[in-house]
Amino acid sequence: MYNLTAYIKHRLLLNKAVCDLAGVCMDEDVTDIRKRMPAAEKKISDIKAEDVRVSVLGTVIDKKDNRVVLDDGSGKINITFDEPQEIEINQFVRVFGRVIPVEDGFELQGEIAQDMSRLNMDLYRKIMELEGKA
Repeated sequence: MYNLTAYIKHRLLLNKAVCDLAGVCMDEDVTDIRKRMPAAEKKISDIKAEDVRVSVLGTVIDKKDNRVVLDDGSGKINITFDEPQEIEINQFVRVFGRVIPVEDGFELQGEIAQDMSRLNMDLYRKIMELEGKA
């Protein structure tokens, strides 16, 4: 099985060795690797205050600059990205992001927006039913 953390550590050590040979080194310690919390697959209506990172699947119903509104049929959520995303209104996407509590619910600080327009929804629903997530 592919271990991403081990691979990254290996690459960092290799880069440090090359750096040492070249006589040019970075000032910062590159061995400090932090792993992100996994994103829990959620319906928008199921997002809770204790959720840290989630992924939601839905249709973009509004977009302005670096903000989008996503609707998954169970609810709507505002998502803010650091930079404008290459997604369009009515596009079906999956968004990974951090849950940000606000006065009237939650928003997401979007990290990744993934085009899911080619997803076979019938097959996806069957898989969700089998996993007990439907």
